[in-house]
Formats: sequence, structure tokens, C-alpha cells
Amino acid sequence: MRWVGSTEGSTRQAMSLQHSLRSASGDVASNDREQHVPTVRIMVSVIICTHNPRSDYLRRCLDALKGQTFPRDGWELVVVDNRSDESVADRVDLSWHPAPRIVREEKLGLTPARLRGIRESRGETLIFVDDDNVLDPNFLETALGVAEEKPFLGAWSGQCRPEFEEPPPPWTLPYWGNLVVREFDNDVWSNLPRLSDTMPCGAGLCVRREVALHYLSLHESGKRLFQFDRTGDSLLSGGDNDLAGCACDVGLGVGLIASLKLTHLIPPERLTEDYVARLAEGIHYSGMLLDHLRGIRPAPPTTLRRVADLLRLVCFKQPHRRILMAAFRGNSRARQTIATMPRHEKD
Repeated sequence: MRWVGSTEGSTRQAMSLQHSLRSASGDVASNDREQHVPTVRIMVSVIICTHNPRSDYLRRCLDALKGQTFPRDGWELVVVDNRSDESVADRVDLSWHPAPRIVREEKLGLTPARLRGIRESRGETLIFVDDDNVLDPNFLETALGVAEEKPFLGAWSGQCRPEFEEPPPPWTLPYWGNLVVREFDNDVWSNLPRLSDTMPCGAGLCVRREVALHYLSLHESGKRLFQFDRTGDSLLSGGDNDLAGCACDVGLGVGLIASLKLTHLIPPERLTEDYVARLAEGIHYSGMLLDHLRGIRPAPPTTLRRVADLLRLVCFKQPHRRILMAAFRGNSRARQTIATMPRHEKD
């Protein structure tokens, strides 16, 4: 059974969603989660995956964690140094935290770094924080409140406010979503793994341990042979969507929480035509591949569709035309990749 909900509805609606979820999954454990409100502190793992971070950004990220209202003895801190040129362990002081760990992952890519973080973590709730994220002081406390109050959610994130190092050019506004800028008023959720309106983002992504372990098992079993995340200078995206979508695989839902807030630090180089175009190509390429893996087949490129795309290109001015062409190129590359996949990966 599919379901979608929001805080615009009533408490009765949320209760109905929990009932629908139990009926659809037949999961007795989810029933237990609804009726039993935890009376003990939930152990949390904060995981920072970083590759050649900017010192000032990483410092602000760690300072925000240092200032969290949630007691430090209730969460562990795992920093995954993803083959940085200069060891992160030599650049940061984590002595303020009672249980910090810095581990080195030599396989380059955000996906291997996240997988390493999952293996190293012990918490029941895992929170992935990027090295350019500055969490609001109550972020961890709010995230844990969601874990307790919304047991039907397996993955969730919140609002991402931008902090631009330089004033952004006006033409970039339509693409701020691709830069992980999200601001909204109401909580929304569903059990649809590819519904963009309820899909969490990777910045401040919170997942239950069972969801993270399912994601880990997909990679360890060979069911995820493709890295959807960025590797080095690559701008592929989609790994966060795949991880969050695993919540639906295990009978839970995904959602966006308005009270969960962070600031996303955005440097000037991410506001250039070249970067935005490359990002659009990477998002469309990995998005179509992820749709394919989750059973959503792309519509065939009909003559009518080609004519419509051509008209859009003609109507668009630069730099929007260049960015749209990059998106089309990403879709085309994805179709070619899917066509060359072995039959067992297509089915």
C-alpha cells in the first residue's frame, strides 16, 4: 500500500499512516515501535565523510557539533577521511568529544566512505553530516525526537538554508535545489522511494540502523555495482536517494522535517556555469540509473519528445540552454549505460 502524509493533516492521519504501514509490511516490529515509547536515550552516530575539506568549512561544521544541545555522551562522532591528500587526523582537534573516531577509507568516493561509516558506527540512528554543513544547535535533539515520535519513518532530513560566500548570480536561482538548498513549512512523508516531494537529501540525512544495514547489504551482495555518489571530481549524485530509499525497502517511509535545520556553506566555484551544467548532467544521469534499479523504466525517446526538447532548447537563453543540454546529455548517457547492462541487472 502506498501512502503520503504531511503535518497539514491531523494526528489521526499520521496514526492512519502507521496502521497502513503495518498492514502493508506485516511487520510486527513496527507495531511494537508505535506502542512503545523509548524511555532511554537512543544512541546516535554522527558520521562525517570528507575528502580534502576546506579547513574553515570543516571547522565550522565541527564547532556546530560541539555546540549541540543533545548531551555528548549520547552520541558518537565518526569522521571518515576519504583519502584526503593531507590526513584529516592531523588537521582537527576532537578532544572535546568523549567518543570521537577518525578512520581512513582508501577507496575514493562518497559511497565507500558512507559504507565505511556505517560499518564503524554503533548507533541506532545514523546522521550523515557533510563537511560543509553547519547544524543548528538543536539538530541532534530534534533528529532523535523524530526517531521516537515518528516510528514509521526510516529516513528523514530537514531544511538546508544557503550561506553563499559571495552573492549568487541571479540566473542560478532555478538551480539552487540541485545545490541542496531546501526551505519549507510543513513536514511531509511517504513510502514512495522516488517521490521527490518527500525524498530526504544527503545533507543531514538521518537513517535508522536497519535502513543503513540494508543499504550496506546491497553493496556487499553485489546488487549495487555502480557508485551513485561523487568520486573525486565527478558530480554524480543519487547515493543519498538510494540510501534513503532503502527505508521503503524495509517497510518504512521517508520524509522531510521542517524543524530540522542546518546551514549549507556554498563557495563561489559552485555558482559557475560550468559547475551547474556538470551537476545537472550528473544528477540526470544517476537519477535515471537509480530509477531503473528501482523498477522505473524511462519513457522511450519518441519523435514528439525530441521535437519538444528541441523547442525548449530554442526558447532557452544562455546559460540555461547549456544547462538543459547537459541534462539531456545525462539522460542519453544513462540510456546507453542501461542498454549495455547485463540482463540480470536490467531485470
